[in-house]
Amino acid sequence: MEQNAFARYPRAYLSEFTTNQLHLKNPYIIAFWSLLTPGLGNLLQDRKLKGLILILWGIVVNTGAKINLAVVHSLTGHFHLAKNVIDTRWLLLYLAVYVYSAWDAYRGTVDMNKLYILADREDAPVKSFVIKALDMNFLDKRNPWLAAAWSSLMPGLGNLYLHKIITGLFFVAWTITVMYFSHGLQAIHFTMIGDFNHAKSIVDAQWLLYIPAIYRFQIYDCYVSAVEFNKLFEKEQSKWLRDHYQKIGFQMPIVSNADIDINV
Repeated sequence: MEQNAFARYPRAYLSEFTTNQLHLKNPYIIAFWSLLTPGLGNLLQDRKLKGLILILWGIVVNTGAKINLAVVHSLTGHFHLAKNVIDTRWLLLYLAVYVYSAWDAYRGTVDMNKLYILADREDAPVKSFVIKALDMNFLDKRNPWLAAAWSSLMPGLGNLYLHKIITGLFFVAWTITVMYFSHGLQAIHFTMIGDFNHAKSIVDAQWLLYIPAIYRFQIYDCYVSAVEFNKLFEKEQSKWLRDHYQKIGFQMPIVSNADIDINV
């Protein structure tokens, strides 16, 4: 039988590739991540298809317009260079979807918080274990700091630790692509051996500026996801114990004979 088949407001859904769940989120934080990079807010909502499409769209348009390169020139005070590198044919395409992404992240989070409250009140059972031909997934306690640590070493590994396979593989591929085109690892190598001029000359700033957003988002997302997965595990276990092991006639609080004597 399909999990959550009779739940009007299911709290979570497990597949062999990922775990989607509702939990309370701050709409302003979700909107902030979408302002940083379109699509990141949608990933925090577990709306993966829209989020990944917006991220890919943002990469294509940002690279075409040279927005990151213009930002670097502006931060270093070279405003004339920033003005010259911007391609307005791409830039005007970026603005509308950039604003939409932040608006949709805020609006969607407000609505999903309401759905979470309804789902929490319904307290529908959650299928805690899924086994399929390609993979298996199950609810378990995971260490949030360990998830953040894996993400700080390599974005995507924290997601794989939490069994968020789709986003994990995407961020691994995105990080490899950015590191390759930005020459970031080569720059680190030359920096470690003291050849700072060579390190500076080979870096592609347009691609390098993607790296801070990727790392910060992954550390934040994996830490929060691990915390919420642990809460989901406890709620599912509590629901199971209440439904199968607690007698209907059990009275709370327990009244002892000593309490009865004192009251008398």
